[in-house]
Amino acid sequence: MELRQLEYFVAVAEERSFTRAAERVHISQSGVSAQIRQLERELGAELFDRSARTVALTVAGKAALEHARAALAAAGAVGQAVGEVTDLIRGRLTVGMVVGCTLTPLFDALAAFHHAHPGVEISLLEDSSDRLVEGVRAGTVDVALIGAAATTPDGLEALTILSERLVVAVPAAHPLARQRQVTLRDLTAYPIVCMPPGTGLRTVFDQACAARSLQPAITLQAGAADAIADLAARGLAVAVLSESMAARHRDRLTARTVDGVDTPALLALIWKSTHSPGVRELLVHSRQAFARPDPAASPRTLGRLP
Repeated sequence: MELRQLEYFVAVAEERSFTRAAERVHISQSGVSAQIRQLERELGAELFDRSARTVALTVAGKAALEHARAALAAAGAVGQAVGEVTDLIRGRLTVGMVVGCTLTPLFDALAAFHHAHPGVEISLLEDSSDRLVEGVRAGTVDVALIGAAATTPDGLEALTILSERLVVAVPAAHPLARQRQVTLRDLTAYPIVCMPPGTGLRTVFDQACAARSLQPAITLQAGAADAIADLAARGLAVAVLSESMAARHRDRLTARTVDGVDTPALLALIWKSTHSPGVRELLVHSRQAFARPDPAASPRTLGRLP
Protein backbone atom coordinates (compact mmCIF):
# COMPACT_ATOMS: atom_id res chain seq x y z
CA MET A 1 0.00 0.00 0.00
CA GLU A 2 1.39 3.38 -1.03
CA LEU A 3 0.48 6.92 -0.07
CA ARG A 4 -0.24 7.80 -3.67
CA GLN A 5 -2.81 4.99 -3.82
CA LEU A 6 -4.54 6.44 -0.76
CA GLU A 7 -4.39 9.91 -2.34
CA TYR A 8 -6.05 8.60 -5.51
CA PHE A 9 -8.64 6.69 -3.47
CA VAL A 10 -9.59 9.85 -1.50
CA ALA A 11 -9.70 11.90 -4.70
CA VAL A 12 -12.11 9.48 -6.40
CA ALA A 13 -14.26 9.27 -3.28
CA GLU A 14 -14.53 13.05 -2.98
CA GLU A 15 -14.95 13.77 -6.69
CA ARG A 16 -17.22 10.74 -7.25
CA SER A 17 -15.61 10.39 -10.65
CA PHE A 18 -12.42 8.76 -11.92
CA THR A 19 -12.15 11.44 -14.61
CA ARG A 20 -12.34 14.39 -12.22
CA ALA A 21 -10.05 12.62 -9.74
CA ALA A 22 -7.46 12.15 -12.48
CA GLU A 23 -7.61 15.87 -13.29
CA ARG A 24 -7.20 16.67 -9.61
CA VAL A 25 -4.10 14.52 -9.08
CA HIS A 26 -2.70 15.35 -12.54
CA ILE A 27 -2.32 11.85 -13.98
CA SER A 28 -4.28 9.89 -16.56
CA GLN A 29 -7.61 8.25 -15.74
CA SER A 30 -6.16 4.85 -16.57
CA GLY A 31 -3.35 5.48 -14.10
CA VAL A 32 -5.83 6.29 -11.32
CA SER A 33 -7.92 3.22 -12.14
CA ALA A 34 -4.86 0.96 -12.15
CA GLN A 35 -3.67 2.20 -8.75
CA ILE A 36 -7.14 1.84 -7.23
CA ARG A 37 -7.37 -1.74 -8.57
CA GLN A 38 -3.98 -2.51 -7.04
CA LEU A 39 -5.11 -1.06 -3.69
CA GLU A 40 -8.31 -3.14 -3.81
CA ARG A 41 -6.30 -6.30 -4.48
CA GLU A 42 -4.06 -5.59 -1.51
CA LEU A 43 -7.06 -4.93 0.75
CA GLY A 44 -9.04 -7.87 -0.59
CA ALA A 45 -12.20 -5.81 -1.17
CA GLU A 46 -13.71 -3.47 -3.72
CA LEU A 47 -13.76 0.14 -2.60
CA PHE A 48 -16.10 1.53 -5.28
CA ASP A 49 -19.32 0.45 -6.88
CA ARG A 50 -18.66 1.05 -10.57
CA SER A 51 -22.02 -0.20 -11.83
CA ALA A 52 -23.81 3.15 -11.50
CA ARG A 53 -23.22 6.24 -13.62
CA THR A 54 -21.74 8.03 -10.59
CA VAL A 55 -18.96 6.31 -8.70
CA ALA A 56 -20.08 5.37 -5.18
CA LEU A 57 -18.23 3.96 -2.20
CA THR A 58 -18.91 0.41 -1.14
CA VAL A 59 -19.31 -0.47 2.53
CA ALA A 60 -15.60 -1.32 2.59
CA GLY A 61 -14.79 1.97 0.87
CA LYS A 62 -16.74 3.95 3.44
CA ALA A 63 -14.91 2.16 6.24
CA ALA A 64 -11.54 2.92 4.65
CA LEU A 65 -12.09 6.59 3.71
CA GLU A 66 -11.51 8.32 7.04
CA HIS A 67 -8.48 6.13 7.75
CA ALA A 68 -7.05 7.05 4.35
CA ARG A 69 -7.57 10.74 5.06
CA ALA A 70 -5.94 10.36 8.46
CA ALA A 71 -2.94 8.60 6.91
CA LEU A 72 -2.49 11.39 4.36
CA ALA A 73 -2.79 14.03 7.10
CA ALA A 74 -0.21 12.20 9.21
CA ALA A 75 2.17 12.05 6.25
CA GLY A 76 1.71 15.78 5.75
CA ALA A 77 2.46 16.41 9.43
CA VAL A 78 5.69 14.42 9.11
CA GLY A 79 6.72 16.64 6.20
CA GLN A 80 5.88 19.79 8.14
CA ALA A 81 7.85 18.62 11.19
CA VAL A 82 10.91 17.90 9.06
CA GLY A 83 10.44 21.24 7.33
CA GLU A 84 10.49 23.04 10.67
CA VAL A 85 13.70 21.32 11.72
CA THR A 86 15.41 22.14 8.44
CA ASP A 87 13.97 25.70 8.32
CA LEU A 88 12.05 24.90 5.14
CA ILE A 89 9.02 26.93 6.18
CA ARG A 90 6.42 27.41 3.49
CA GLY A 91 3.06 29.10 3.34
CA ARG A 92 1.59 32.54 3.86
CA LEU A 93 1.92 35.02 6.71
CA THR A 94 -0.52 37.90 7.19
CA VAL A 95 0.83 40.77 9.29
CA GLY A 96 -1.42 43.60 10.47
CA MET A 97 -0.34 47.14 11.34
CA VAL A 98 -2.43 49.86 12.91
CA VAL A 99 -3.17 52.73 10.51
CA GLY A 100 -0.80 55.67 10.75
CA CYS A 101 2.04 53.75 12.37
CA THR A 102 5.60 54.02 11.09
CA LEU A 103 7.85 51.63 12.96
CA THR A 104 11.05 50.76 11.13
CA PRO A 105 12.03 47.83 13.42
CA LEU A 106 8.90 46.00 12.26
CA PHE A 107 9.94 46.48 8.65
CA ASP A 108 13.46 45.32 9.55
CA ALA A 109 11.98 42.19 11.11
CA LEU A 110 9.89 41.47 8.01
CA ALA A 111 12.94 41.92 5.77
CA ALA A 112 15.07 39.61 7.91
CA PHE A 113 12.30 37.00 7.98
CA HIS A 114 11.88 37.19 4.20
CA HIS A 115 15.62 36.76 3.67
CA ALA A 116 15.70 33.71 5.97
CA HIS A 117 12.47 32.14 4.65
CA PRO A 118 11.84 33.27 1.06
CA GLY A 119 9.30 30.49 0.60
CA VAL A 120 6.79 32.27 2.84
CA GLU A 121 4.52 34.83 1.18
CA ILE A 122 4.12 37.90 3.40
CA SER A 123 1.01 40.09 3.28
CA LEU A 124 0.91 43.42 5.14
CA LEU A 125 -2.37 45.20 5.84
CA GLU A 126 -3.33 48.36 7.71
CA ASP A 127 -6.47 48.66 9.83
CA SER A 128 -7.74 49.97 13.15
CA SER A 129 -6.45 48.25 16.29
CA ASP A 130 -9.92 46.93 17.14
CA ARG A 131 -10.33 45.20 13.78
CA LEU A 132 -6.78 43.83 13.89
CA VAL A 133 -7.48 42.25 17.28
CA GLU A 134 -10.60 40.66 15.81
CA GLY A 135 -8.53 39.40 12.86
CA VAL A 136 -5.95 37.77 15.14
CA ARG A 137 -8.68 36.13 17.20
CA ALA A 138 -10.40 34.85 14.04
CA GLY A 139 -7.14 33.62 12.53
CA THR A 140 -7.28 35.86 9.44
CA VAL A 141 -4.30 37.85 10.75
CA ASP A 142 -1.26 36.00 12.11
CA VAL A 143 0.58 38.83 13.88
CA ALA A 144 -0.54 42.42 14.38
CA LEU A 145 1.01 45.64 15.63
CA ILE A 146 -1.72 47.45 17.54
CA GLY A 147 -2.28 50.40 19.82
CA ALA A 148 -4.00 49.67 23.14
CA ALA A 149 -4.93 51.39 26.40
CA ALA A 150 -3.06 50.23 29.53
CA THR A 151 -3.25 46.48 28.81
CA THR A 152 -3.00 44.21 25.79
CA PRO A 153 -6.06 42.18 24.64
CA ASP A 154 -7.12 39.26 26.84
CA GLY A 155 -6.52 35.77 25.52
CA LEU A 156 -3.71 36.75 23.15
CA GLU A 157 0.06 36.70 23.49
CA ALA A 158 1.72 40.11 23.32
CA LEU A 159 5.07 41.86 23.10
CA THR A 160 4.83 45.46 24.33
CA ILE A 161 6.98 47.77 22.22
CA LEU A 162 6.17 51.15 23.74
CA SER A 163 4.24 52.38 26.78
CA GLU A 164 3.77 56.15 26.93
CA ARG A 165 1.58 58.83 28.49
CA LEU A 166 -0.57 61.31 26.60
CA VAL A 167 0.66 64.83 25.94
CA VAL A 168 -0.90 67.94 24.47
CA ALA A 169 1.19 69.60 21.75
CA VAL A 170 0.67 73.24 20.75
CA PRO A 171 2.61 76.09 19.10
CA ALA A 172 4.82 78.13 21.45
CA ALA A 173 2.39 81.08 21.37
CA HIS A 174 -0.60 79.00 22.51
CA PRO A 175 -1.91 79.66 26.07
CA LEU A 176 -1.39 76.00 27.05
CA ALA A 177 2.31 76.28 26.19
CA ARG A 178 2.70 78.88 28.94
CA GLN A 179 1.18 76.62 31.60
CA ARG A 180 3.54 74.48 33.66
CA GLN A 181 0.76 71.97 34.22
CA VAL A 182 -2.12 71.07 31.87
CA THR A 183 -5.16 69.19 33.11
CA LEU A 184 -7.63 67.30 30.98
CA ARG A 185 -10.20 70.02 31.66
CA ASP A 186 -7.70 72.65 30.43
CA LEU A 187 -7.16 70.64 27.26
CA THR A 188 -10.84 70.09 26.50
CA ALA A 189 -11.50 73.83 26.55
CA TYR A 190 -9.98 73.97 23.05
CA PRO A 191 -10.72 72.27 19.70
CA ILE A 192 -8.77 69.02 19.49
CA VAL A 193 -7.05 67.06 16.72
CA CYS A 194 -6.22 63.44 17.49
CA MET A 195 -6.14 59.87 16.23
CA PRO A 196 -9.40 58.22 15.11
CA PRO A 197 -11.35 55.71 17.23
CA GLY A 198 -9.84 52.23 17.33
CA THR A 199 -6.32 53.42 18.13
CA GLY A 200 -4.62 53.12 21.50
CA LEU A 201 -4.18 56.86 21.96
CA ARG A 202 -7.80 57.64 21.20
CA THR A 203 -8.99 54.91 23.57
CA VAL A 204 -6.90 56.33 26.43
CA PHE A 205 -8.15 59.85 25.70
CA ASP A 206 -11.81 58.86 25.38
CA GLN A 207 -11.74 56.79 28.58
CA ALA A 208 -10.08 59.61 30.54
CA CYS A 209 -12.69 62.13 29.34
CA ALA A 210 -15.58 59.80 30.09
CA ALA A 211 -14.28 59.17 33.62
CA ARG A 212 -14.41 62.92 34.27
CA SER A 213 -17.70 63.51 32.40
CA LEU A 214 -15.91 65.75 29.91
CA GLN A 215 -17.06 66.12 26.30
CA PRO A 216 -14.10 67.19 24.18
CA ALA A 217 -14.61 69.02 20.89
CA ILE A 218 -12.71 66.75 18.51
CA THR A 219 -12.88 68.86 15.38
CA LEU A 220 -10.17 67.09 13.39
CA GLN A 221 -8.94 63.51 13.13
CA ALA A 222 -5.95 62.03 11.30
CA GLY A 223 -4.42 58.57 11.18
CA ALA A 224 -0.81 59.80 11.00
CA ALA A 225 1.08 61.64 13.74
CA ASP A 226 2.75 63.96 11.23
CA ALA A 227 -0.64 65.12 9.96
CA ILE A 228 -1.87 65.78 13.51
CA ALA A 229 1.29 67.77 14.26
CA ASP A 230 0.95 69.76 11.03
CA LEU A 231 -2.63 70.72 11.85
CA ALA A 232 -1.71 71.74 15.39
CA ALA A 233 1.31 73.74 14.20
CA ARG A 234 -1.04 75.78 12.00
CA GLY A 235 -3.23 76.63 14.96
CA LEU A 236 -6.27 74.67 13.81
CA ALA A 237 -6.54 72.65 17.04
CA VAL A 238 -4.47 71.38 19.94
CA ALA A 239 -2.89 67.98 19.32
CA VAL A 240 -3.25 64.91 21.53
CA LEU A 241 -0.18 62.77 20.95
CA SER A 242 2.14 60.37 22.75
CA GLU A 243 5.45 61.47 24.23
CA SER A 244 7.52 60.04 21.37
CA MET A 245 5.20 61.46 18.71
CA ALA A 246 5.46 64.94 20.16
CA ALA A 247 9.23 64.66 20.56
CA ARG A 248 9.60 64.36 16.80
CA HIS A 249 8.08 67.82 16.40
CA ARG A 250 9.73 69.68 19.27
CA ASP A 251 11.11 72.25 16.80
CA ARG A 252 7.60 73.63 16.21
CA LEU A 253 5.38 72.33 18.99
CA THR A 254 5.54 72.56 22.76
CA ALA A 255 4.46 69.41 24.57
CA ARG A 256 2.92 69.21 28.02
CA THR A 257 2.05 65.97 29.80
CA VAL A 258 -1.65 65.83 30.62
CA ASP A 259 -1.94 65.82 34.40
CA GLY A 260 -4.15 63.13 35.89
CA VAL A 261 -4.11 60.86 32.83
CA ASP A 262 -1.76 58.14 34.01
CA THR A 263 -3.12 55.31 31.84
CA PRO A 264 -0.44 54.61 29.23
CA ALA A 265 -1.01 54.13 25.55
CA LEU A 266 0.66 50.93 24.41
CA LEU A 267 2.09 49.76 21.13
CA ALA A 268 2.31 45.98 21.02
CA LEU A 269 2.69 42.96 18.77
CA ILE A 270 -0.09 40.42 19.36
CA TRP A 271 -0.61 36.83 18.23
CA LYS A 272 -2.50 33.67 19.24
CA SER A 273 -0.87 31.26 21.67
CA THR A 274 -1.32 28.46 19.14
CA HIS A 275 0.62 29.64 16.12
CA SER A 276 2.44 28.40 13.04
CA PRO A 277 6.21 27.93 12.61
CA GLY A 278 6.16 31.04 10.42
CA VAL A 279 4.74 33.16 13.24
CA ARG A 280 7.30 31.76 15.66
CA GLU A 281 10.16 32.67 13.33
CA LEU A 282 8.79 36.17 12.69
CA LEU A 283 8.60 36.77 16.44
CA VAL A 284 12.25 35.79 16.79
CA HIS A 285 13.23 38.39 14.19
CA SER A 286 10.86 40.95 15.74
CA ARG A 287 12.38 40.62 19.20
CA GLN A 288 15.84 41.04 17.71
CA ALA A 289 14.80 44.08 15.66
CA PHE A 290 13.07 45.85 18.54
CA ALA A 291 16.00 45.13 20.87
CA ARG A 292 18.36 47.08 18.61
CA PRO A 293 18.51 50.86 19.15
CA ASP A 294 17.02 52.95 16.34
CA PRO A 295 19.81 55.17 14.95
CA ALA A 296 17.22 57.80 13.97
CA ALA A 297 15.66 58.10 17.41
CA SER A 298 16.20 57.76 21.13
CA PRO A 299 15.18 54.51 22.88
CA ARG A 300 11.82 56.15 23.71
CA THR A 301 11.06 57.07 20.13
CA LEU A 302 11.28 53.85 18.18
CA GLY A 303 8.39 54.98 16.05
CA ARG A 304 5.08 56.72 15.99
CA LEU A 305 2.64 55.39 18.52
CA PRO A 306 -1.02 55.38 17.44
